[in-house]
Amino acid sequence: MNCGLKDNTEGAREVKHTLRPLREVWMKVGLEKLDTHEGVIVKVLLDSGATGIFMDKGFAEEQGFKLEKLDRPVKVKNVDGTSNKGGRIEYEVQCNMYFEGHVERIRVDVCRLGRTKVILGMPWLAAHNPEIDWEKGEVKMTRCPPWCAQNKGRKEERKKIRAAEQTAEGLVPRRFWKWKKVFGKAESERMPV
Repeated sequence: MNCGLKDNTEGAREVKHTLRPLREVWMKVGLEKLDTHEGVIVKVLLDSGATGIFMDKGFAEEQGFKLEKLDRPVKVKNVDGTSNKGGRIEYEVQCNMYFEGHVERIRVDVCRLGRTKVILGMPWLAAHNPEIDWEKGEVKMTRCPPWCAQNKGRKEERKKIRAAEQTAEGLVPRRFWKWKKVFGKAESERMPV
């Protein structure tokens, strides 16, 4: 946050906020049902105070997600320690989640959330450690763990790039390597000016 500090006449410091703080960060994601492979776009709330990943029961039923009954229901507590009016968590949903090239299979607890359809809580945030721009409300998935499907794709991409670079070096004599960029695929497909 951009804060300006100044001394007032009594010698005490005064803090002046120049930006309106962002209280919530939302992501627009795609959720894919595992049984029918149908997808739905939904805004999800990032909530570092939530202890799991949650989906609203009404939304899950309305969209036709396959609800799986839990062996043991889970009590839901509010932030102040009181029991939640929506009752216990009795179901979960498995689905694929897509966000800007990021793909993962998630297991979501189903409960009554009110107007929020999906919440990604602290376990998800800690596992993926996304870059969050709190001023703009932007999220970038640049620090995913090694098991994440996004990183698997990046590894494959890096392997292909290394293989292409080695191939170019193998075909071009060493004395021309300083101009290696000229021998790239895109450059070689157009006529020089």
